[in-house]
Amino acid sequence: MDSRISNIIKHYQELSKDMETASLHGDSASIQRIAKEMGELSPINALALKAQILSEEITEAESIITDETEQNAITFYQDIIDTNSKELELITSKILTELETKDPNDTRNAILEIRAGTGGEEAALFAGDLYHMYLKYAEKQGWDVEQLSSSEANQGGIKEVITLIKGNGVFGQLKLESGVHRVQRIPSTEASGRIHTSSASVVILPEVEDSEVEINEDDLKIDLFRAGGPGGQSVNTTDSAVRITHLPTGLMVACQDERSQLKNKLRALSILKSRLYDLQKRNSEADISSQRRIAIKSGDRSDKIKTYNFPQSRMTDHRIKRSWFNLSEILQGELDEILETTKQEISSVDDTHEE
Repeated sequence: MDSRISNIIKHYQELSKDMETASLHGDSASIQRIAKEMGELSPINALALKAQILSEEITEAESIITDETEQNAITFYQDIIDTNSKELELITSKILTELETKDPNDTRNAILEIRAGTGGEEAALFAGDLYHMYLKYAEKQGWDVEQLSSSEANQGGIKEVITLIKGNGVFGQLKLESGVHRVQRIPSTEASGRIHTSSASVVILPEVEDSEVEINEDDLKIDLFRAGGPGGQSVNTTDSAVRITHLPTGLMVACQDERSQLKNKLRALSILKSRLYDLQKRNSEADISSQRRIAIKSGDRSDKIKTYNFPQSRMTDHRIKRSWFNLSEILQGELDEILETTKQEISSVDDTHEE
């Protein structure tokens, strides 16, 4: 049996012992961390245990067959060996594929960032439509949503919004939504009825624990300012809004939704840590060929990935060259089929390039 499969079983057993120790000492933080890891590992551990049983049965059957074994017994035990060997090969292949393709971030919560792109007020309105779409989808999934930061446009659209979505497997479900989303429609302000093209960018980041990303306080530039609403109108009379700039990378996060300066700072730091974690992850994948990067992982967020064509009620994913013609339902959060199809199609492209 492959040593990697044995290591899975060994690691799961060690986690079980750690859980017993943590429970004995009432260490709630460790209990929560270990339980989460065991939950993620449980399905593949079950396969590993099955592989172990098959391997042991094969070894036992082989040890029984000797020069003195009767032919009927040889046939019986050889059938066991052949049957178990085929099943073991399939399970081993499934386990190793899972180990090679599994993204450990898939089970995490996700931070959703949407920003209006080219197109002025129409782009801001489209950004608002996308935000509403993802909120509806999150509601259908039973996920919890916490808005971290927002900036509204004059006509009711959104310049920028950052939201934390909590639930099992949120990042894995939404990560392929990162990229430029384009809309083609007639704006309500367009008297001549011409179709305009606007865009908005979507970024999906995995939420990270504070301990996972270390930030040197000396690397941070923190600015305080007064929160404002659409058009610059005053919302807060105190300098509660916080802007944090990470000097080594130039990453900047601003939060102003809370009236508490401390809460805004904590939210900004949380977003910054997720961005830094994502930046490190993408840098580590920089040696992946450009062809593969288009199809997998975070991809290039400057790439146009989807077009929402209102006159034809069509949404097209340009990465997999597939279209759906139920745009009104899609914008109401009916995304299950789209997300699953996209995941499968991109995974198959990845497999092709691996070969």
